[in-house]
Amino acid sequence: MTLRSYQGKQPVTGKRVYIDPQSTVIGDVVLGDDCSVWPQAVIRGDMHRIRIGARCSIQDNAVLHITHAGPFNPDGYPLTLGDDVTVGHQATLHGCTLGSRILVGIGAIVLDGAVVEDEVIIGAGALVPPGKRLESGYLYIGNPARQARPLTDKEKAYFTYTAANYVALKNSYLESLEK
Repeated sequence: MTLRSYQGKQPVTGKRVYIDPQSTVIGDVVLGDDCSVWPQAVIRGDMHRIRIGARCSIQDNAVLHITHAGPFNPDGYPLTLGDDVTVGHQATLHGCTLGSRILVGIGAIVLDGAVVEDEVIIGAGALVPPGKRLESGYLYIGNPARQARPLTDKEKAYFTYTAANYVALKNSYLESLEK
């Protein structure tokens, strides 16, 4: 089962969403319009909420999870993504907040309480430590992630291009299912 309820909470999807049959979406999860979830991705809203904006692409083997509320963290950390976010293959997002127009590189990790402002590229393999804030308009690389340089206008234009490209691809997948 790709979409699974947990403790009475069922994932909710917007319009024209593609969720690959080999992915898993559990619990308190909301996916915005035109999102795509690719093979082996796991989105697990079992102990807190996950909110994903419109035109987000969660690529193969990505893991999206939360931090539960408990004695060491009374409020926990939900997971929130804005619009036009591309989450690369094997990336991990855990209890963090991402704005809009963001590219999370292949194998990048963003941890509890981190905040990523709009228009950021997180390089492949980067590690964003708990509680770190990534300022809008920059490329971040390394372990721990550090600000490398300002984004170019071409890189900023890429955010909406790649989001639209994945919307077109998921539309193709949806059309093939209808045949």
